[in-house]
Amino acid sequence: MNLITGRIKIIDRYIIGKYLGTFIYTLAIFVIIIIVFDLSEKMDDFMKSGLSFWGILSKYYAGSIPFYVNMLSPLINFIAVIFFTAKMADQTEIVPILSGGVSFNRFLFPYFVSASIIFSANLISNLYILPYTNTLKNQFENTFVKRNDPSTKSYIHMKLDNKTYIYIENFDNKTNSGYRFSLDNFDGDVLTKKIVADNIKWDSLKRKWQLSNYSIRTIKGLKESMIYGSGKVKDTILDMRPDDFSAYDNVVQNLTTKELGEKIRKEKIRGTGIMNDLQFERYKRFLHPLSAYVLTLIGVALSSRKVRGGVGVSLGIGIFISFAYIVFNQFTQMFSTKGGLPPFIAVLAPTLFFGILGFYLLKRAPK
Repeated sequence: MNLITGRIKIIDRYIIGKYLGTFIYTLAIFVIIIIVFDLSEKMDDFMKSGLSFWGILSKYYAGSIPFYVNMLSPLINFIAVIFFTAKMADQTEIVPILSGGVSFNRFLFPYFVSASIIFSANLISNLYILPYTNTLKNQFENTFVKRNDPSTKSYIHMKLDNKTYIYIENFDNKTNSGYRFSLDNFDGDVLTKKIVADNIKWDSLKRKWQLSNYSIRTIKGLKESMIYGSGKVKDTILDMRPDDFSAYDNVVQNLTTKELGEKIRKEKIRGTGIMNDLQFERYKRFLHPLSAYVLTLIGVALSSRKVRGGVGVSLGIGIFISFAYIVFNQFTQMFSTKGGLPPFIAVLAPTLFFGILGFYLLKRAPK
């Protein structure tokens, strides 16, 4: 820390202040605009929810605002760098700095200090804040906005461990209950226990499953025993949770980093087909914040030259490239979750491609 603070000069503080100030100001404006449009779009849903203003604020916007900030951060980061650097170049502030003996690499130092601050904030947000706030946002949307969307998942086959297999004909995510449940327990290829129940329901207080109208068949060699629970309810502990059967695509965003790792471990056994979604989400949380460095590099390389047309030309090019980055991210995510592209490559590819572009533009930038 002392090494960094010792290297920061007046001009560094000036650039860092311009960078972070422009970033925060622009981000705030974009978030306000998005909230206005979002409010107008969801007003009917808010009215039907019956929640007070404070309820909507605490149950929806407390979760959606961090989501929008995280989503817009790469775009706003790039626009901020382009805008204030192009303005410095237009006002002939960069030429005296470089003419005074400051190398171009040294000129980049305050930019990367600022990018490191944004990188750290995004990384902390991805790992510790967004899973909680996304839970608030997604629960509200699934309950009030997507109320007419299907909330059930049918014909579920799942392997809980190396010996246990379950089947649920239909599971309702709103009531956390399933219908026509069966469990088969094997010892090698031999069936040792079979449980059948008309209903299975998650008890959130006991954190157990409740079986209704059940039967338990136990097999030990040539001996068999049957237990009938007609009209009865039985508590049982199973290594599964209601979100394992979620009909909503956004449930992965709600998982903490620890829960995500645990779900990936279980998915290797279960093979329910969501491994790519889980791995993409995990890699995204760690690798997407690197966009702060990549887009800063491209932004400085593009806008540090004084051009005819002023700030507008550089800003237009910057907005085009930033949207290209976002579109590239969406394409790789689609190819990963739907087309079989390895999640690590899908997450890393946009950052790697635009990083190479940044170094190319940096070499061509005026020194």
